[in-house]
Amino acid sequence: MTDTAHAAARPAPWQRLSRADLIFAVAIVALVIFASFASEAFLTQRNLVNISRQMVTNGFLALGMLMVVRTGGIDLSVGSVLAFAGLLATGLQEQMHFSAAIAIALAMGVAVGWINGLLVARFNLQAFIVTLATMGSLRGLLYVYAPTPRYPADEMFRAILGGAFVGPIPVNFILFAIAVPAVWFYLNHTVSGRAAFAIGVNKEAVRLAGVNVGRHIIFAYVACGLFAAIAGVLLASRLGIAQPSVGVGYELDAIAAVVIGGGLLGGGGGTAIGVLGGVVALAVVDNVLNLFNVDSYYQQLLKGLIILVAVLARRKKA
Repeated sequence: MTDTAHAAARPAPWQRLSRADLIFAVAIVALVIFASFASEAFLTQRNLVNISRQMVTNGFLALGMLMVVRTGGIDLSVGSVLAFAGLLATGLQEQMHFSAAIAIALAMGVAVGWINGLLVARFNLQAFIVTLATMGSLRGLLYVYAPTPRYPADEMFRAILGGAFVGPIPVNFILFAIAVPAVWFYLNHTVSGRAAFAIGVNKEAVRLAGVNVGRHIIFAYVACGLFAAIAGVLLASRLGIAQPSVGVGYELDAIAAVVIGGGLLGGGGGTAIGVLGGVVALAVVDNVLNLFNVDSYYQQLLKGLIILVAVLARRKKA
């Protein structure tokens, strides 16, 4: 990459923390303080463990979505990939060891991501349309594969991934905690990660600089598919069941976390740390609403409003 491309790929220090970022950070802290006073159950160890386990699914989806959004794209198929990965990881245990079933589930996520990326990068199709088509096709395919719920045949599948703890910390949360700095390092300290940012800012300029734009876009979608598959495997392991109906609407949560974390749907924004903040915020919101027995429909309404407010807050930057 040229010096110009490097400058576009790495924003100046004063640009990394906007007023909107500060407002959302304060809002998250205020929400936690409110929740701690509004419900005695909020700060209990059991509830905090539940929050940490539940945020893992959206956490992995959001990290993958971030990598795609930074290139100026979007992936609406993550919920379907999640569901299919969970079904494969559980259903195939009847024919093979659960580790092999997990490997096949993850390979499926990589394959779907590669197809999405190829169609977007090589054929210059709109990411929204491509991933919308993938979402519907994959959802139909997984119902053909498993019209009824599947249960893991190997007890170790749930014992290791879904129910294991290291001290008071769930293993699945530890995996997410490892993924966050890994994605941060990739986005900030690798040529491909910086290229993804530059592509989102000005794809044509990056192409003229001699960068293989298509390769970096494909990699972003492959990573998104892989992270969605990981989320599906971990979710099935935690619940002890995989259902073909799971994952519907999960892309909304992932997009919300990315936008709250500074992501710009037009490309060129968002950080792994910001996404972590968005995931925590949404997890706390869900938890508080559940503690007060608020209907799930109102929760979806609130998430939609959060996305709208976050987009409006950053409209000048976009």
